[in-house]
Amino acid sequence: MATATRLLVDVHTHVYLPRYASLMRSRTTVPRIIPWTGKKGRPEERLLILDHEPSGGRPIGTQYWDRNEKIKFMDQHGIDVSVVSTANPWLDFLPPVQAHQMAHELNDDLEDTVLEAIKQISHAPHLKGLIMGTKGIGKGLDDDALDPVWADNGHVLPLALGFPFETTVAATRLILSGVFDRFPNLRLLLAHSGGALPQLSSRLASCIDHDPLYLDAVSYGPEEMGFTADVISRASRYAVGGSLKAPADRATGSKQMLFGTDHPFFPPLSSVQKWKSVEENLEAIDAVHGWDTSEKVGVRGGNALSLFSLP
Repeated sequence: MATATRLLVDVHTHVYLPRYASLMRSRTTVPRIIPWTGKKGRPEERLLILDHEPSGGRPIGTQYWDRNEKIKFMDQHGIDVSVVSTANPWLDFLPPVQAHQMAHELNDDLEDTVLEAIKQISHAPHLKGLIMGTKGIGKGLDDDALDPVWADNGHVLPLALGFPFETTVAATRLILSGVFDRFPNLRLLLAHSGGALPQLSSRLASCIDHDPLYLDAVSYGPEEMGFTADVISRASRYAVGGSLKAPADRATGSKQMLFGTDHPFFPPLSSVQKWKSVEENLEAIDAVHGWDTSEKVGVRGGNALSLFSLP
């Protein structure tokens, strides 16, 4: 076992509990799990989140709900701790009353899965928080009904996020539609620093390479990680009394960054291969210019241990 300061902690890993999988199998509209005939006529299952998915859905199997499969994945990649949550499409598709009841039942199931016995977030020692879709309970995350969950932070969406995100989406549509391939001499000046494209470029490229296979996707390069750390470190400039001339310090920014795999999504092409979502992200952490050993150890697991008060 690695020492506490050098644990590898996966904070972005998911499980479809058996109760949730049964619910998805019982549905006749998306999202749902459907039977599928695989290679050599073998029976399989596919997860359909959207109508008319080009691949016929995402391959889904025991790695989504079997605890032993999760532990096997952890052992294969040297992961010491996994912070597990439910996954897309969560419970967004259910009526509020049914979603509330199902959430309570899944929380109890998850605690049983983690420890094989024990109750709800505030009382269950191994439940550290909640996961929620971007629609909240139907009206977005700024819905007044969610005030008990978090304090209101104001409404700056159109100016601070709306324009940059629209820039991101618009530019990405040009890339995906092949406009730049058809018109290689086209030059665009993107406002808002290109939106989120600089940070998401590796993820976008990976998803393009593997769409619609859902295999081996989602990784970030050391440049994106370094850029993110720089941006985080500059937040102090905007505190009361902060200096706009304060330089970026990616070592400071690294303290707010965590490692995650998105398991069981995006499996490798072969069962004997390691997952790129693990290998490439770990390689990127090791290659970030400006991080020494302490920063890399923190991102790999030390920061998560502190955040979640893990022993």
